Amino acid sequence: MGTGNFFWVIFYFASLCSASLANNAKINFREKEKKVLDQILGAGKYDARIRPSGINGTDGPAIVRINLFVRSIMTISDIKMEYSVQLTFREQWTDERLKFDDIQGRLKYLTLTEANRVWMPDLFFSNEKEGHFHNIIMPNVYIRIFPNGSVLYSIRISLTLACPMNLKLYPLDRQICSLRMASYGWTTNDLVFLWKEGDPVQVVKNLHLPRFTLEKFLTDYCNSKTNTGEYSCLKVDLLFKREFSYYLIQIYIPCCMLVIVSWVSFWLDQGAVPARVSLGVTTLLTMATQTSGINASLPPVSYTKAIDVWTGVCLTFVFGALLEFALVNYASRSDMHKENMKKKRRDLEQASIDAASDLLDTDSNATFAMKPLVRHPGDPLALEKLRQCEVHMQAPKRPNCCKTWLSKFPTRSKRIDVISRITFPLVFALFNLVYWSTYLFREEEDETF
Repeated sequence: MGTGNFFWVIFYFASLCSASLANNAKINFREKEKKVLDQILGAGKYDARIRPSGINGTDGPAIVRINLFVRSIMTISDIKMEYSVQLTFREQWTDERLKFDDIQGRLKYLTLTEANRVWMPDLFFSNEKEGHFHNIIMPNVYIRIFPNGSVLYSIRISLTLACPMNLKLYPLDRQICSLRMASYGWTTNDLVFLWKEGDPVQVVKNLHLPRFTLEKFLTDYCNSKTNTGEYSCLKVDLLFKREFSYYLIQIYIPCCMLVIVSWVSFWLDQGAVPARVSLGVTTLLTMATQTSGINASLPPVSYTKAIDVWTGVCLTFVFGALLEFALVNYASRSDMHKENMKKKRRDLEQASIDAASDLLDTDSNATFAMKPLVRHPGDPLALEKLRQCEVHMQAPKRPNCCKTWLSKFPTRSKRIDVISRITFPLVFALFNLVYWSTYLFREEEDETF
């Protein structure tokens, strides 16, 4: 065997020995973890019923720091006034009874999966409706015990939380939904919750909601006092802004189109009764159906919402267009009646003139004392009439534009249609100006966080 081959054989055996020693060290290291756990959590050595001491081992309250990571927000329901959220919830506190030797920094922390092995804060979510833990594939929970006695508890949970909403500005509104956490049995003399310093709440970057946008969030304290004592409480306020583009496309634009379609009736002939009635009734029923569909997706609140004002005014315009045709129809029949009366009067006058002319023909031999039809120039009455005519010719009246324009339409029914063609769009445009300026301004004014 050459010198080179001998060197490689020695190197190979040295590698095997070092690997074997490393495996033995790992086995011994895992055995060390077991011994440490038995040492600090063994029978008769640790009582999970007793809360930890205060800061620096004093008899003060145990301090528990909270940290949240919002993984997703699934739904925000306007009808039930609730929202669903999935989050990673973390608590951290110090229990000096759990201190252990870190073996010169080699043992960074101990991991447990059973929460009942150590003392746990009695925290609960005060505005929770439903909630569950995640157990696929294994329970999503762990407890880490650090050498200095610090304990970190982390769990993934899904919650459905109550969110009282003010819908006066719906759908131009912003909603504040809270997440409240409080101690159930320990008072502030024994347990105090604090937000973790730095960044207590994190939100996933690609958070997407179909009808809302999470604008910002704020952490705060909400300690509550009852007849049994004062209890520590933390809360997170989430500010959601409703996405308006959906409602603009689904509600506002269709309502505007229905109102404009109802104005087509003003351009149809007064005699087209079936067409005008069908158009008015169809638009009215469509508008009423859309209004009921909007209200079906909202809770029955006692106050008036912004969408109620919009749909109510649009429904009034459509109903007004239908009533306008009823007025036009009545005016048309009245005009026809007056025209018939004038025709009958002309016929009677013509008949009387014909009868008088016949009478003159039959009495051609009779003599009549005829008065002159034209007065003499010196007659005072003729001079007075001449003066009045000169005065009227010298000072003519200023013509009225509106009356002059309306005089082009001889019947009242036609005048009503022409006036409606101008009045309805102007009033609707004025309503839009007032509506959007009012509610957009109130949206900024009522934003409180």
